[in-house]
Amino acid sequence: MTGGGRESEGGEEEVRGARRIPGPRGAADDLDLASVPLPPLPPPGGSAPDEAVPEQSQPASASASGDAPESDAGEPEPDLGPGPAAEAWPEPGPCPEPEPGPEPEPADGHPHPAAPEPEPAAPAAEAWPEPGPGPEPADGTPEPPAPDPLVSSAPVVLPHQVLKALLGAWALSACSAEETAAVEDHLTGCAPCADEALRLRDAVGLLHTDGSLDLDPTLRTRVLDGCFGRRPARIPVPEWAAPYDAETARLDALLRDIGDSEWHAPVRLQWFEEERRVSRRTTVAGVIGHLMAVDGLLSAALGLDDPLDGGKAPLDPTERTETYWSATRRPPTRAVREPWRAQSHELIRTASFAGRNVAEASVSYGAFALPLQDAALDRAFECWVHGGDIADAVDYPYPAPSAAHLHRMIDLAARMLPAALAGRRSAGLTGPAKDLVAAGAPGRSLHLEIEGHGGGDWYIALDSPAAVGAPERAVAQVALDGVEFCRLVAGHISPVEAAAGQEGDREAIRDVLFAAASLSRL
Repeated sequence: MTGGGRESEGGEEEVRGARRIPGPRGAADDLDLASVPLPPLPPPGGSAPDEAVPEQSQPASASASGDAPESDAGEPEPDLGPGPAAEAWPEPGPCPEPEPGPEPEPADGHPHPAAPEPEPAAPAAEAWPEPGPGPEPADGTPEPPAPDPLVSSAPVVLPHQVLKALLGAWALSACSAEETAAVEDHLTGCAPCADEALRLRDAVGLLHTDGSLDLDPTLRTRVLDGCFGRRPARIPVPEWAAPYDAETARLDALLRDIGDSEWHAPVRLQWFEEERRVSRRTTVAGVIGHLMAVDGLLSAALGLDDPLDGGKAPLDPTERTETYWSATRRPPTRAVREPWRAQSHELIRTASFAGRNVAEASVSYGAFALPLQDAALDRAFECWVHGGDIADAVDYPYPAPSAAHLHRMIDLAARMLPAALAGRRSAGLTGPAKDLVAAGAPGRSLHLEIEGHGGGDWYIALDSPAAVGAPERAVAQVALDGVEFCRLVAGHISPVEAAAGQEGDREAIRDVLFAAASLSRL
């Protein structure tokens, strides 16, 4: 037992030292090939030495007995048993030379048992774990990991012309990451490209579907101001005619944008007569005919042709409109736009050539008269109000005029309020005057405070149209939004509905609000 055990132990050590087939290697893309040492190549023209791979032969006795074959040195060849396919095993490299030493004889005369059978290896894609860090160098310092060949840390260098051509795609966020980085790096040092990129980015904002594509109402004014700043007009439009020029242009832009069927859309015109609201039903084309008929009063004052046969037509705006509508044999269509627009152009052109003195020419409205400069402002106000009526009928956005033009319209209404108060007092619709003063002297006043768009402060004389409103004689105060006050003057809301901040004499406040509503007409 003792001797057999020692011999068995010696035989087991000999099996451990025997040559073995190396295990499978990792896939080529999982290893750092640069760090793997290559086997030495044989000299050119020669062959590998015989001792690189020892020659193995099978003894006749082993073949006859069926036992494990032995090599020439008497070493048993391990039985590999069934294993994976031949292509699953990599080509073996040179085997190491066994250490020389005496080979012990077996006690029973039989060769040692075969080495344990190795387990078959699974395919490389499933059997091998995630590769760890590569082999460390000889000095022990770990080698940094190899960079990803698909990611480049170097910035893309593009010429100026290419970067300039990419600005449009950059504004639309259609560039790749490398192109975006290159363009943005270029914009920090190129001022012309930076300005162009800013304009393109602003233009992209107009492409969003959630934004309105309607033009800014002040765009025409800004374009004209820019043109006149570079080359002033030889005969400019008078300042007092600028609101009428702007509002007719805005209304014409709306009319150009609607279809033929929308010219027959119903429109309800509203205004106040005495103490009640009245209305009249017409169409979009009927509203343009109404504007053209009343604009004929300015044409007559400037010596131009009146569309209603000159002196035979009445002067009252309501009567002129009824005359025009009744003379039309068929319902007006979009054909009325061209004569209306030609008339507005002729009015502006004639006023521009007439000079400064024409601003004071009187324009008769039948019951009252206005200077031409105030009449043109009144027609601008009427054009904006009825443009809003048309826009509501066809579901079209229509903002208020510019702040400067709206301020002028509010100022005209505030200057007309003392005469409107005197007319209502004569008709018995308001109380008697409480403090009559001489013409031009400060009298009892109401402070009209207009807030917001086109706002300002006005002091309305309450007792006499010839008196002057003064802050020291104010007995009441009314605060209104600018657009809300214009709607009151146009008769679109009643004095009771006006959202007014009131303080002071309640009777004076009521009289002024109703006088403002009485300024409205067809």
